[in-house]
This record gives sequence, C-alpha cells and structure tokens, in this order.
Amino acid sequence: QVQLVESGGGSVQPGGSLRLSCAASGNIASMNAMGWYRQAPGKERELVAEIIRGDFSYADSVKGRFTISRDNAKNTVYLQMNSLKPEDTAVYYCAAVYSGFPRNPDEYDYWGQGTQVTVSS
Repeated sequence: QVQLVESGGGSVQPGGSLRLSCAASGNIASMNAMGWYRQAPGKERELVAEIIRGDFSYADSVKGRFTISRDNAKNTVYLQMNSLKPEDTAVYYCAAVYSGFPRNPDEYDYWGQGTQVTVSS
C-alpha cells in the first residue's frame, strides 16, 4: 500500500507563490503516472497537472504558472505554483497509479489527504 502525504499549502496573496510537495512511501520511479488535482468548495475535483511516463500535461487555467516535477531519489512529486490567483483556492491532492494512462480521477489508485491553498488579499 502506498501512502501519499502532501505538504506546503497555506495562505498567500494574489501574485504569490507556493510549492506543494507529495512524499510517497513507495518507489515513485515505478509509478506510471502521478498527478495533482484540486477541489474547490461546491466544485468537482479537477486535474491540475500530471506526469504520465515522461509526458507532462497541465490544465489550461494553470499553464505557464504551475510546474509539476518529480524527484525519484526522494520519492517526492512537487507542484510549483506561481502568479497565484484567487480562483486557485482549493484543496490540492496528490495522486498516483502504477500502471495505465489515467484519463480521470477514478483511474488513479492512490491519493493523499489533501492540502489547503488559499489565495486572498
């Protein structure tokens, strides 16, 4: 069983930056896909960014502002978030799966508990 633990959330003013971390108990080098999702109050969980094999993808709303990366030696995935906007406010979740090419959240097997990001002046 893989455990994912997110950290790095918090409150920041518009235009600020945060870096989220997702520490995995297992070997992430074996993971076919790892991603970051977010869920705002009253909204569905949405994909923010993911790495599937060597391919990176981002939601249109965060392109050019967010960067996903992974450090296999530390079993950690990161989400660097710059130029934050109030609409980025949400709980951010890390997700992982060993095999397959996930096309929606249901196809990810492992989830963290989430970390709150609040962007407000």
